[in-house]
Amino acid sequence: MVFTRYRDTTFFRTADLLNADVDLIFWDTTTLDFEIDDEDDDGEVWHDQAIPALRKRGHHKEGRDGNPQVVVGLALTRDGLPVRSWVFPGNTADVTTINHLKDDLRGWRLNRCVFVGDSGMFSEANRQRLSRALGRYILAVPMRKVTEVPLEVLTRAGRYRDVAHNLRVKEVYVGTGERRRRYVVCYNPDEAKREQAHRERLLDVVRAELTALDTRQADHPKRACELLASRRFGRYLQMDARGRLSINATKVAGEAKYDGKFVVTTNDDTLDAEDIALGYTSMMLIEGCFRRMKTTGLQTRPIYHWRPHRIIAHVKLCVLALLLERAAELRGQQTWRTIRHTLDQVKVVRYRMHGKTILQSTQVTSPMAAILRRLGIPLPQKILEVSD
Repeated sequence: MVFTRYRDTTFFRTADLLNADVDLIFWDTTTLDFEIDDEDDDGEVWHDQAIPALRKRGHHKEGRDGNPQVVVGLALTRDGLPVRSWVFPGNTADVTTINHLKDDLRGWRLNRCVFVGDSGMFSEANRQRLSRALGRYILAVPMRKVTEVPLEVLTRAGRYRDVAHNLRVKEVYVGTGERRRRYVVCYNPDEAKREQAHRERLLDVVRAELTALDTRQADHPKRACELLASRRFGRYLQMDARGRLSINATKVAGEAKYDGKFVVTTNDDTLDAEDIALGYTSMMLIEGCFRRMKTTGLQTRPIYHWRPHRIIAHVKLCVLALLLERAAELRGQQTWRTIRHTLDQVKVVRYRMHGKTILQSTQVTSPMAAILRRLGIPLPQKILEVSD
């Protein structure tokens, strides 16, 4: 099915108006579910645009599989400015969204673009699509799923170098010639300590469970199987020939080598390890944008619309509001929550005096005035209107 998308000029206006740095494009997807039971069967034609049925069942990003949903794609600059959004049917896989991104980026006239994506975009087919479509990419590597990462990348000797607070990196090359792959191992010492402490607490619980098993007879095999199958405890356990459980020291050591680390890969040799690591860590911007769209006053959910073009309009209006919030944060040099809380104190009161109706603004404090000046908004006049 071919999905003909609306022509979106937000990118061009944003880039020109805000002088946005669009060399680095962050991309991710999320899902928005609907409180309905049945999927949509048919799409619609809206202003000569063929739009497929959008509300479909698929993999939910928040683990609530079941209800029909839509998939929302969002592209941001390195400063967190949303410059393009897409709405896909709810059964769309992440890797297939690259084709839509490729088609739409053709008109952006970028001098240089590096695609940054999370581990959900990592696959051989997807990397080939990215190479053909955009040329350059930075992708997170699912460390436990890619065999050569624990076997060759994480175990490779080498010195880390500091590139930012709580961020150290080292480069690892695997293979030779055309098959050579470049990885950047990123290490956060504070996060490593937190993960180590969490694992120790978990192992204390496991030891207590194993001690309790030794005193139980009736349901011992059943409880042992439950522990071994547990996602929380099973990774650290082993069972002997008699069916007794014990902590597997090899598994514990294997988990420890992941503490505080994540791995990214790129096909752009012009980027140094620092740029690659810092570029990917900025992905938290897009994750924060999705959280803001879902949980704050933007009210992306719930969606009461059912016609495809209205669903798309709803999402795009929310993205536009997000763009305005982020632009205010960049110019005001404060979070949107602080800006909104401060400016909410500006009020207009109406009262009668000497037979006149007067509209008067409340006093503008120094913090209010500072924010308004940064945003380029003139201070409100004290007396707004006088009428009979």
